[in-house]
Formats: sequence, C-alpha cells, structure tokens
Amino acid sequence: MSSTLWHGRFEGGPSEALQALNDSLPFDRRMFREDIAGSRAHVGMLCDVGLLTDAERHGVVAALDTVEQEIENETFEFAVNDEDIHTAVERRVTELEPAGAKMHTGRSRNDQVATDVRLWTRGAIDEVSQLIVRLQRTLLACAEAAGDAYLPGYTHLQQAQPVALSHHLLAHGWALARDLDRLADARRRVDISVLGAGALAGSSLPLDPEKTAEYLGIAGVFENSLDGVSDRDFVAETLFALALLGVHLSRVGEELILWASSEFAFVELDDGFSTGSSMMPQKKNPDIAELARGKAGRLIGHLTGFLTTLKGLPLTYNKDMQEDKEPLFDAVDTVRLTLLALDGMISTIHFRTERMAEAASSPYAAATDLAEWLVANGMPFRQAHAVVGEKVRKALAGEGSLSDLVAADDQLGPEAAALLEPGVSVTRRTTRGGGSPAAVADQIIRFRARLDG
Repeated sequence: MSSTLWHGRFEGGPSEALQALNDSLPFDRRMFREDIAGSRAHVGMLCDVGLLTDAERHGVVAALDTVEQEIENETFEFAVNDEDIHTAVERRVTELEPAGAKMHTGRSRNDQVATDVRLWTRGAIDEVSQLIVRLQRTLLACAEAAGDAYLPGYTHLQQAQPVALSHHLLAHGWALARDLDRLADARRRVDISVLGAGALAGSSLPLDPEKTAEYLGIAGVFENSLDGVSDRDFVAETLFALALLGVHLSRVGEELILWASSEFAFVELDDGFSTGSSMMPQKKNPDIAELARGKAGRLIGHLTGFLTTLKGLPLTYNKDMQEDKEPLFDAVDTVRLTLLALDGMISTIHFRTERMAEAASSPYAAATDLAEWLVANGMPFRQAHAVVGEKVRKALAGEGSLSDLVAADDQLGPEAAALLEPGVSVTRRTTRGGGSPAAVADQIIRFRARLDG
C-alpha cells in the first residue's frame, strides 16, 4: 500500500513534522473494536446493496476478525505510515484479503470516525453508569448499617441542625442518581450511526445507512450528512456529565477529608485506602479523597477546553475535531478510577458515631426546634425566632445555660427545654425527605427502588 490514503493527489510523502502532529494512532488505537465493528457493519451493508459479493464479504469479515484478535493479543504490527486506527485496520485487512480494498467503498474517515467515537462513548457511558450504581449501593449499605446514628448538619460549614448519618450518606446517593440521568440522556443522543454520510455530502452509490445502523445495534441514523460528520455535541455533552459527576465526587472527597481530620474525627479510614508521611510517622492521609477532589479540576478543564475547540469550527469536518478523543478518553479513565477508589474507601470506612453524636448534641443545634414548638403553640414564626434568638444570645453571654433559660421562660418552659436533650432534635424532622431516622427509613425504600428499577 502507498504511504498515505491520499497518495494519488501528492507527489511526495508528508514531512516528519506534519506526520508527528497529524497522527492520532497513539491515542485512537483504543477504538479498534469500535472501528472493526463499524467496518463489519459497513461491509455487510455493501454486500446487501450489491457492491460486494457474498464471498468478498465473508473474506473481509474473516480478515477483520483476524485483525481484532491480533490487536487484542498484541501481535498486531503497526506500520510507520499507520496514521490512525482506521488506516492500520484497513491496511492489515487488505494484506490478508484483497477484497479489503473495497472495504472503504462509500465511506470516508469522516463518517467512520464519527461513528467509532459514538460507539466508544456509548460503551463508556454504560461502564461508568455501572460504577455509579455500584457506589450508590455502597452508600445505601452504609446508610442501612448506620441505624439511628446522627451527626451535625452544616450550612456555611457551621453546625446547623443534627441529621441522621444515613440521611447524609443518601444525599450523595441522590446526587449520583442525577448523574445517571444525565448520562442516560446523553447516551440517547450518542446512539446515532453516521456511516453513509460520507465525507460530508452522502454518496452516489446505493448505500443503506439504516441497514448499517441495524447491523451495529445503533438506535438511530443521521438526518443531515453535513451535521452528521461535524457533530461532536455528544462528546461535549458526555464531558459535561462526567465533569459534574466529578464535582459530586469531589464534594464527597472534601467531606471525607474533613471528617477524617483530628478536628472532626468522625471517621477512621482503612489502612488500605490511606497513605502515610515520609517524614511524620503519626500521619494517616486521605489521599484518595484528595485526589477525588483534585480530579474534578481536570474534568472541568477537559470540558472547557473542548468547547473552546468547537466554538469556531465551520461545517463540516476539520482536523481540530481530532482533539475530541484525548479529553474524552482521559475523562472516562479519570472518572472510572475515582469511582472505584472512592467506593473502596467508603465501603471500608469506620464511622465514629459516638463522636458524631457528641458533636451534634449541642443544645444550640435545637434552636429551630424551639421556634417550631412555639409556632405549633400559635406564635408567628418571626416572633418565635426572636424569642429563641434572645435566649441564645443570653446563654452565649454567660447569663445561664440555654436549657435553664428556656425552662424558666413563661413562653417556653420545661416542655420546650426537653427538646434540647441530646438525640431529641434529630428525631423531630419527619417530613418527606427529612433528616430523622423515621423519615430516612422511607427514603431508603425509595432509593432502593430507584436502584432496582
């Protein structure tokens, strides 16, 4: 085979600088299965419409099977002039089967690569989604095991109201559920075959794009050849879903970092998911959580970088679009590893529930309960807020304990003061989605149903 796929138009070969910048084989070779699957489907369609004989089809498909095995077994010998995975596969197939020279009939690398990336992205979304569900199930298991344990809830990183530990864990589980929704929605738009669009304008040959899509098991077919080969919305959309997933994982990581600190001491990390210090023997560091937090910046960078690449591109294909693969591949790899590591970290974590309860038992954490108690007895909320706020101010000023001040107040009294006892406040928020153990019991049922649905 000649040195390039466009050798007929040029007298000489590409310069070394051009080839080094242009070649995508070092990173797009990981799409070999998708490229071969697309070629099988395309060849099957060519045979159906009479552009290949049955014998040619069988010969090419057999050669494609051989090439796939060679790449999987790492016995495939890539040539210097294999600038991308499409070139490498076609070259080797043609070496094995002369009819391989017909494999590219009615096809451009423009519609070929667009379909390959879609196939790869579809598989990646499915894999990441499975790992998300795995982490959700770990969170659910921890929530169920937590029982009636409770800890402070925070706003502005200041103690606010106590909540069940299970409630806090499931909060992250529901955020992951939205990530699953976004990925599933993106997958619907990913699941489009572009084969048949050609370089940009379709073909004069009697191609059947619907048949190709059917062979590939893809749900839809492009509607406009120009849009089909130039569309990388699905890459940007997937990068966004992965970036927001990364943000959610970063928030999990940040809380674990805080909880593992000696100041909080809410959790004890398993040795297998912690690191030490090369200098300080006493250290036990939450590196996985820190990396989960740090990787979010990487994921956001991939999204913003790729959107910047896309923003000024005229129709249709431009080589700039080769920049879609590295951020996409790396984003998927990053999310995959982060999900696996966090899952292991959380599944082996020891929650120090006594310490959590101690931190959540400040009487001030029940101030809202006092105000709501007054509201339940007929006082407007703003007035109730002011009454309780005055008691808090006096207690902080050293005029007495909050419990004594509440018990001595004619509008409150001993019944209200009983709300300040440790463990009482957390049981009172029983509305749907609330933080009491009773409310969480119903939430666990809904969450499990969501996972199993």
